[in-house]
Amino acid sequence: MSDDTSKPGGYGQSGRAPKIKNKNAAAVQITAEQLMREAYERRESTSKAPRQKVLDGEELSDYQMRRRREFEDSLRRNRIKIGEWLRYASWEESQNEIARARSIYERALNVDGRNQTVFIRYAELEMKHKNVNLARNLFDRAVTILPRVDQFWYRYTYMEEALGNAQGAREIFDRWMQWEPEMAAWNAYVKFERRYGETERARAVLQRMVHVHPQPEAWLAWARFEQEAGSVENTRDVYSQAVDRLSDEFMDQHVFISFARFEASQREYERARAIYKYALERLPKAKSTALYNQYVLFEKQHGDRAEIESVVVTKRRTQYEQMLRRDARDYDTWIDYVRLEEQAGDVERTRDVYERAIAQHPTVADKRLWRRYIYLWLFYALFEETQAGDVGRAREVYATCVDLVPHKHFTFAKLWLQYAWFEVRQENLGAARRALGRALGTCPKHRLFRGYIELELELREFDRVRTLYAKCLEFDSARSATWIEFARLEQGLGETERSRALLSLAVEQPMLDMPEVVWKAFIDFEVSQQEHDNARALYHRLLSMTDHVKVWASLADFELQTKGLAEAQQVYQRGIARLKALDMKDARVALLEAWRDAEAEHGGEPASVEKRMPKRVRKRRQAADGTLEEYFDYVFPDDAQGAGFKLLARAHQWKQKQEEEQ
Repeated sequence: MSDDTSKPGGYGQSGRAPKIKNKNAAAVQITAEQLMREAYERRESTSKAPRQKVLDGEELSDYQMRRRREFEDSLRRNRIKIGEWLRYASWEESQNEIARARSIYERALNVDGRNQTVFIRYAELEMKHKNVNLARNLFDRAVTILPRVDQFWYRYTYMEEALGNAQGAREIFDRWMQWEPEMAAWNAYVKFERRYGETERARAVLQRMVHVHPQPEAWLAWARFEQEAGSVENTRDVYSQAVDRLSDEFMDQHVFISFARFEASQREYERARAIYKYALERLPKAKSTALYNQYVLFEKQHGDRAEIESVVVTKRRTQYEQMLRRDARDYDTWIDYVRLEEQAGDVERTRDVYERAIAQHPTVADKRLWRRYIYLWLFYALFEETQAGDVGRAREVYATCVDLVPHKHFTFAKLWLQYAWFEVRQENLGAARRALGRALGTCPKHRLFRGYIELELELREFDRVRTLYAKCLEFDSARSATWIEFARLEQGLGETERSRALLSLAVEQPMLDMPEVVWKAFIDFEVSQQEHDNARALYHRLLSMTDHVKVWASLADFELQTKGLAEAQQVYQRGIARLKALDMKDARVALLEAWRDAEAEHGGEPASVEKRMPKRVRKRRQAADGTLEEYFDYVFPDDAQGAGFKLLARAHQWKQKQEEEQ
């Protein structure tokens, strides 16, 4: 069977459709939308109808008849298509058929009587052909049907003014204003009256405008009008009415800025300053940034330093109040606030802020929260003592704060110490000692002991200092610093035996936080007293308790300074032997290095020590999980035995040589 498809309809000789060999989808799919788009893009540029030249009236009539039939047919198919009505009317106008064009516009308005474009094009037709009454009637229809469309009113008033009918334009404006349009319409009315020199009429329009639109922009426009008119009293009166009538919700900082600038231009600087201050107190921070900047600029030009500082303080005071309204227990803000008031110098206001701040005490016994709160009390007491000069009130502040702190949970040594030093400044030593004694009896802590001791040292009451140190050691005998400070006090007072006895007691304590510091202090004390035998005995006593490498190195250095290099070498020998016996390789290496440095520094033989320095080798060992891990170890020449060590040394040299060659 043949596959010939040359017959009509695409069928072969048998009359049946040919078989489709490949039924898979084409690689490139073509949609109907794509076909339409390509057809539009590839259309020929000569598809427009050629221009037709009309030679006589009969051809013109035929042409007009044909075009009208086309427009009518198009409108019959879709009569709500306003664009077709407009094109139809424009074409009739181009044929000087004004009556027909007018009829088409009327038919279009019958279809859509509220279409703005139809009204505007219709009115333009009448005005273009100087049909004034028809245009006036048409505008009157438009503003009656669509009174909220400002464009009709603008064109209507412009036409009347262009015709020289100012009274008619004014009447149209009055009709328009009855609908209470936007501010732009009122401004247009004002400009119209000003063009004809009707200042009183313009002022009356502005009065009606601020009544309809009680907004800052309306008041500013009226104030500018009065200022341009040269009426100072009227301008001031307008600004005053604006400030009185505008509520806080609608008040704008630019009203105050403009008002103050006006007063400054009239050289009424005090009035301008009062306006700025009133506005800054009334407006919130978010709405007065530009106002504040303008005030600072004004004070720089016309004020003094005190006025500038006053406005800064006022502004910052407002900011702090806003922050504290959000969080009344923000103690950092309270501290900044009272610092501000202290710098301002108003004692009563500062005291009031302090009282408000300390009233906001924490509700939980959390020392972290109480710490910032206590600083408020301390600053308050210091303020009363130094700036306010009220000692009695300062003492009352300290006493109240001491009673307020929950001492069963925690205390503040700084509070007690500041209280005591306050009494010392008032030459009331008994009250100061009673305060610190109460503190130690209620909640003893090291800082309180140290502060009390420093106070008595300043007063040169050494017997009281000894008593306090004894109490402190009873409170905590494991604190090494207390033993050392007590011993140094006795040493400074010339009580050598007391100092030695204290240090002896200290090193015998079963529990010390830093015993090495106490031993070092004891040894340094004996050295300072030139008791070398006692110091040496302490070293040996310490070595019986520990084999730390630093102790051996310190003993060797001590012998080097007292007896010479030979005795130090013996100490090094004994130390290395002891560390070798304990298999402390790292400490042994450190002691060898110290020995080598000592030999080099004091003219010995560092080479002999260098021969005893170990070699650092890499080894392997089995980890806890069964795997092999590498680690570094030291091989000392002193530990070498026979040919095994020599073989190991040669292997190490060979490996090092191979690495260098690579």
